[in-house]
Amino acid sequence: MFRRNKALFFLMGLAACLIVWAGSGRFVTQACAQELVRVVPFFGNGPYEILMFSDYFCPHCKLIDEKAESLLKELSAEGKVKVTFIDVPFNRVTPLYAKYYLQAVNAQPDLDNALRVRKALFEAAMDKGIRDEEKLTAHLATKKIKWAQMNEKSVFPFMGALIKEYRINQTPTCLIKYPAGEIKRYTGRIEIWDGLNELKNHLSHGEKQISR
Repeated sequence: MFRRNKALFFLMGLAACLIVWAGSGRFVTQACAQELVRVVPFFGNGPYEILMFSDYFCPHCKLIDEKAESLLKELSAEGKVKVTFIDVPFNRVTPLYAKYYLQAVNAQPDLDNALRVRKALFEAAMDKGIRDEEKLTAHLATKKIKWAQMNEKSVFPFMGALIKEYRINQTPTCLIKYPAGEIKRYTGRIEIWDGLNELKNHLSHGEKQISR
């Protein structure tokens, strides 16, 4: 589990975003011709929402992603749950990874692909220790992951706003929004797993009530 105090966290996040924006300069001309994306990518629809805050360099984030993959697919497939992944820049290289996550889901915007991309990015960060763009793109290519250039800079402020709004100072953190306005917060892979299963049981119970 990654923890940072608030002051350090926001300084690191701001610095990291500036690094990525500066590094993306060669795409500026092409990106400016594209329509700005004004929402963090999400998958599925419904009155329930899962917000997963994680960092690719956080080992517990990698573990919960792997464990929850099938459950997230199951919940999303029911047509009642929306899933959103927010990359938290605790590590200075995370914004580079976030850039390719956004471009990959821009190329294929579905949950299966998003989870596949995240798995490859976690592997690059945690198993291979990749820190530069050339090695990262080479790794993604070996995984047959495609990406489409976009103005990812237009999405970063929205990710940052969610991180700030919900005071995310450690990863992994999961927020589950229920239709009545209740927001449940889970931190750490064990709590998150329990929270996702609690949502699954809640939805199952609701279905049984309706069918009676």
